[in-house]
Amino acid sequence: MIKIEISLAVCLYLVFSVIGFLIIWLLIDSKKGVKKIHPEEKFVWQCSICTFFYIDSQNDELSICPRCGSYNRKSA
Repeated sequence: MIKIEISLAVCLYLVFSVIGFLIIWLLIDSKKGVKKIHPEEKFVWQCSICTFFYIDSQNDELSICPRCGSYNRKSA
């Protein structure tokens, strides 16, 4: 029979548990993949006041900047 102290047994149990959780987490995370957003160019707006880029798919000609609240007109 192998004799082992209780503190070593607890330490080994914790180490192997953490390693197991990390492996499971990495496997699940790699299956999710990274979702990339590729907005259409017609939905991308740039504020004429604060030069902030934002996406607004609801408006065609006039949009309100979410950062500074100014009105922006789509340039042709």
